[in-house]
Amino acid sequence: MYAAETQYLAAGGPGQADFALLAPYFAPDVVLHQADSLPYGGVWRGHDGMERFFVAMSRTWQSFDMVKQEFLASAGPVVVQTQVRAQARATGRQLEFPILQTITVESGRIANVRPYYWDTAAIALACR
Repeated sequence: MYAAETQYLAAGGPGQADFALLAPYFAPDVVLHQADSLPYGGVWRGHDGMERFFVAMSRTWQSFDMVKQEFLASAGPVVVQTQVRAQARATGRQLEFPILQTITVESGRIANVRPYYWDTAAIALACR
């Protein structure tokens, strides 16, 4: 999924690339929980929700590079630690920050994602 996400973003993301690149990796009833304090915060449900989430991310970030990833657990919920380098679209500010995600996989597809950010206030501030 991360390789498909990179390919999707490299092709221009929402409005430029087809979400069909990502859809096979997500269960039809997938749920993504983002911290409410983020510009793209809230709960995103299903493929339509995921597509809208990627639009919101694209509006927020000029670039969002997953510099380093470490899979800390691959059974039960998958746990992935990602170091991100991003540039906010509105301000041009650049940030580096970690995200820890728990990902539930059912029948080979992502069913639930919960990302945990180290400092959501700093991220939100950089994007204003």
